[in-house]
Amino acid sequence: MTIKKQFNMKYTEVVFEFYDEDGAGVDDSHLLHTARDITASLAGSVGFESFIETDNGIKGYIPETMFHKNALDECLENFRVGNITTKYSYREMEDKNWNEEWENVGFEPINVDGKCVIHDTSHTPDIPIGVIDIVIDARQAFGTGNHETTRMIVSKILGMEMRGKHLLDCGCGTGILSIVAAKSGAERVTAYDIDEWSVENTIHNAELNGAGEKIETFLGDANVLTHVSGVFDIITANINRNTLIGDMPKFKEVLASGGTMILSGFYEDDIEMITNEAVTLGLVCEGKRVENGWAMIVLK
Repeated sequence: MTIKKQFNMKYTEVVFEFYDEDGAGVDDSHLLHTARDITASLAGSVGFESFIETDNGIKGYIPETMFHKNALDECLENFRVGNITTKYSYREMEDKNWNEEWENVGFEPINVDGKCVIHDTSHTPDIPIGVIDIVIDARQAFGTGNHETTRMIVSKILGMEMRGKHLLDCGCGTGILSIVAAKSGAERVTAYDIDEWSVENTIHNAELNGAGEKIETFLGDANVLTHVSGVFDIITANINRNTLIGDMPKFKEVLASGGTMILSGFYEDDIEMITNEAVTLGLVCEGKRVENGWAMIVLK
């Protein structure tokens, strides 16, 4: 059964804008892209749920009851992108069904390595024979395949033998990684997320893709693994650096002998810190990939 929730509540809209050292807008597209990503990551850590790009920044949306200016100011102290500075303004939004609004935004179809096409429910692209068709109703959850971190892990999964494998998806967001694994032949997929809406979105998307029977989804953090039986051949985690480092010992406990851990959600500069933690757990880095400053590593 698909879980649907009416989502009427008041939201605060925050407009983030970026400026160079001369006070002008940022012309460098790479720097602007990086500034948007870092700001979204930082704001997401204090409760922001959705973001929309603007010409010189992004707009972020957070439930009015969760918006605290001091918390936002504190997290933005960690914003460091060259000589770019960020400024923001905010306003209360009208009370309306934001679930319906976000569902109508949609995204353009994404082709990953010629092996998989990811699209939303408003697009019906022609899918070549033999190419995996993934439908994602993103709603408010992270993970449409647009972001480098999601796309890199999808690409890695598509290049692996999935038949008969058991996969753990940590921080499942929209459920895209779970669904790609299930439709690539994985026998069983277990997913979890700390966000209730993401859990519901994963369940919904799994059903959209005919993968609901293969994917079991839990609400919570890595502690839910104490309630999961068995071990996993493959573990994916697309979450921030600090959470990854804190949760890696729990991942290692449920990783099958000879299993693979695929980690992303962090920057190239963070690779050394994460691989050092992996070494203390007896894991070895067998590969890495970097796109636009975002990184993915493969551990065994």
